[in-house]
Amino acid sequence: MLEAVPVRSEADLPHLRRAVELAALGGSSVSPNPRVGAVLVAGGEVVGEGYHRAPGEPHAEVEAIRAAGGRSLAGATLYVSLEPCAHQGRTPPCTDAILAAGITRVVVASDDPSPHASGRGLGILRDEGIAVELAGGELEHRAKLLNQPFRKHARTGRPWVMFKAAMSLDGKVATRSGDSRWISGEASRELVHRWRADSDAVAVGIGTVTSDDPRLSARVGGSDAGLLAVRQPRRVVFDSLARLASGARLMEDVASLPLTVITSRAAPRAAVEALQARGVQVICATGENEQARVRSALDQLGSDGVTSLMLEGGPRLAGVFLDVREIDELRLFIAPVLIGGRGARELLESDGAEAVAEAMRAQTLECDHIGEDLLLRARLREW
Repeated sequence: MLEAVPVRSEADLPHLRRAVELAALGGSSVSPNPRVGAVLVAGGEVVGEGYHRAPGEPHAEVEAIRAAGGRSLAGATLYVSLEPCAHQGRTPPCTDAILAAGITRVVVASDDPSPHASGRGLGILRDEGIAVELAGGELEHRAKLLNQPFRKHARTGRPWVMFKAAMSLDGKVATRSGDSRWISGEASRELVHRWRADSDAVAVGIGTVTSDDPRLSARVGGSDAGLLAVRQPRRVVFDSLARLASGARLMEDVASLPLTVITSRAAPRAAVEALQARGVQVICATGENEQARVRSALDQLGSDGVTSLMLEGGPRLAGVFLDVREIDELRLFIAPVLIGGRGARELLESDGAEAVAEAMRAQTLECDHIGEDLLLRARLREW
């Protein structure tokens, strides 16, 4: 990463802050691209704003330049939440547009860790005589948080993983009979459907499918009876032996809602071919144990364009994700109920840490009321 000059003026910060706010407007629709916002200032006034809306559409920098309406941008400053791209993708390099516009200064909130970027755009601009400055501090942090799935995928090739669960006050996610409907309240379940719509993929284990028979679709209103949300996640089932039943609700709408089953080499060939005949994508995860197979599955999902994955359980699958350190954020609903029972299911069933000093610690914790529940957000890693 090219080290650029830090931002020199406090007057820059409102414009850069606005660029970060604009970036958030892109939402999940930009995936697998990053969220980017831009503000263009000439003659002391804002003359253009823009943000990236969807893959294949103009990038934020180009949107801001177009919004300026053709006025002279000689001496103008461009504020952008992510360093401008310098490669040809679905759209031309933003560095070309900046140079052609006559912009003389670019202020950037955060770097792009992609192999084809990582300072290349900033280096090109600087070589052409454009002043380049980096924000650092709180604004850099905010800009990076907006793009955690993009940043992890760029660095590792794997999707960013958010584990969602609902548990009782005594830490149970299901009764000893396996019943878990509904631990969390209606408002919490509605929020989960919005999270699904924001995710590239939603994953569960075959045990959860067998016990709950979920659809895993994103619905407006938060129930299976609601209308389908505009954006739908890929539904993923970790099913090493390809046991997914042909009558499962997940199988009802394979033609319109993508379904992927993660199997192992131990899966019977006939069962795999039966799934494929129904239109299910089958991915064979390799490795000698569950941990290795989860890593393999994430590598393959990442290669297939999945940058964010919402893990909804169950406890055993989530435990394996924890053991391989592939949970990046935890969103936990705590309901005002006590379940008890020696055989009741725990939140995570994993090998776990042998010593507290080895435990995975949250970097940040946030708590909110969602209806009658508490929502605890724990950020475990930042990219």
